[in-house]
Amino acid sequence: MKTFFLLRKIDTTGVSGTGVVAEGVQFSDGKVAMRWLVGEHQSTVVYDSAAAVVAIHGHNGQTQLIWRD
Repeated sequence: MKTFFLLRKIDTTGVSGTGVVAEGVQFSDGKVAMRWLVGEHQSTVVYDSAAAVVAIHGHNGQTQLIWRD
């Protein structure tokens, strides 16, 4: 498994703020579980891939997925 975090430079929606806003893990089959760390919307979500996370939450490069290992 590989772990990561989402680093948000600009909060375009005004919901999650900036800085480290989520952390997650990618399993050996490519699926991703991600936990939102901030705001009233703290939740855990499963995605098909890390690419899906970036496509949905990347906001054209304003949020980066950074691998820890």
